[in-house]
Amino acid sequence: MHFKTHMENSTISARVELGDYANRVLGIIKIKYGLKDKSEALNKFIELYGQDILEKRATEEYVKKIITMSNNHFKKYGYKKMSLRELDKLSGV
Repeated sequence: MHFKTHMENSTISARVELGDYANRVLGIIKIKYGLKDKSEALNKFIELYGQDILEKRATEEYVKKIITMSNNHFKKYGYKKMSLRELDKLSGV
């Protein structure tokens, strides 16, 4: 099977042995998403559920967005500290 990664735009070949259940799951994913083979189905499965195990790398655009949001927050609120009592009240504890 071939694995394509969106981040590096490269293909890695790997020989895998699938159990019956894994084979059936990939078959269903292949049909459900109209994919051409189980290699594409495995990639789709990883795309759908991989973030539960490994976070995706942030894009430069996303990092810039987060920095802008942080800067806007500090411009509006400054570096005000919150007491534990205020935090408890805010979080309903």
